[in-house]
Amino acid sequence: MAVTAKPTLDADKLRADFPIFDQSFHGKPLAFLDSAASSQKPRQMLEAMTRFYETSYANVHRGVYQLAERATEALEAAREKSCRLINAPEAREVIFTRNATESLNLVAYAWGLTNLGPGDVVLVTELEHHSNFVPWQYIAGRTGASFRMLPLDAGGELRLDELEAVVGRGTAKVVATNLVSNSLGTVNDVARLAAWAHERGAIMVCDAAQAVPHKRVDVLALGCDFLAFSGHKLCGPSGIGVLWGRAELLEAMEPFLLGGHMIKKVRLEETTWGDLPHKFEAGTAPMAEAVGLGAAIDYLGEIGFEAIEQHEHELVEYALGRFSELPSVTLYGPPADRRAGIVSFNVDGVHPHDVAQILDLEGVAIRAGHHCCQPLMTKLGVAATNRASFYLYTVPEEIDRLVEGVRKAKKLLG
Repeated sequence: MAVTAKPTLDADKLRADFPIFDQSFHGKPLAFLDSAASSQKPRQMLEAMTRFYETSYANVHRGVYQLAERATEALEAAREKSCRLINAPEAREVIFTRNATESLNLVAYAWGLTNLGPGDVVLVTELEHHSNFVPWQYIAGRTGASFRMLPLDAGGELRLDELEAVVGRGTAKVVATNLVSNSLGTVNDVARLAAWAHERGAIMVCDAAQAVPHKRVDVLALGCDFLAFSGHKLCGPSGIGVLWGRAELLEAMEPFLLGGHMIKKVRLEETTWGDLPHKFEAGTAPMAEAVGLGAAIDYLGEIGFEAIEQHEHELVEYALGRFSELPSVTLYGPPADRRAGIVSFNVDGVHPHDVAQILDLEGVAIRAGHHCCQPLMTKLGVAATNRASFYLYTVPEEIDRLVEGVRKAKKLLG
């Protein structure tokens, strides 16, 4: 019987690609455990952006001169890479935005304002980041649709058995959830939710900002209708995000932003919209950012998403084991085998911001707060948590430093 080896990566070796780790903080090497907020940047991505600015910068889809054509080719190459990254059927379904938040707002406004009304139900979950919660709440209020939340169980996983009860007598029109929770690391069964939504004629909107950088994502396997992610969380630059949507839905939607590039013909009497993807890309495109995104996708592809996911799984198992040694720590979220590389916790008697400040003095960077998930914090019965999040450059020694820093915070302040 053949034995399949688990994919691996060498995090110590990869750290050499990230200039940020060449410095120290408070006299200690940086342990960056806040990659769920934004990832660090490899030299390969930074150098690709610099080369573009130095050799290929011009506005795209406008000039007929060689430099402009070179810039346009670079932008469209990044679109093709983004398309392949999530196994989208066509590159024209890939829309460049500023970030995942703008992508989700685009869907909420351009699809929601036209298709929602009284009697309809927009269903989100208690796990949602505000970017996949607040826009739907707002648009539901604008259109008269009902806005409802699917609850969690005590382990931080969705109560899928409550779907029918939550929707009740209304007509489900939108189901919106993340693939991976940015706060608890919970990996959600989007494919099951999408199937349930489609049986009822609803669309499935997936926030994949916390998933695409860390695991293989396939929009066809998920069965979603829209999917959003950001460049800055996957070793790319800030200022660029991606919205993927099914072409027939995008073509039927009104544009979100109006202006240059997104038009076909402008006359006093009427303006008509451009074809996909340009219909949703008004104004000057994020050319250099797209090049950086493409370079980041190449970088991660060479490492292998299976190896990244396996590495983070081992780290989260190790972290949960180490935290179990601290009786003063409360952990939130599902078991290691059903979560991504995120650990949220609180220390008895010590505010999360105080924990984070003590850790900072030890050179350990974590997030403390509500993580743009205030409904989830309400569910947990807390105002905030500490969150440590891991990525391909995280090593076990940093988790040891985290645990010892938490121990120190409890001793000093608890």
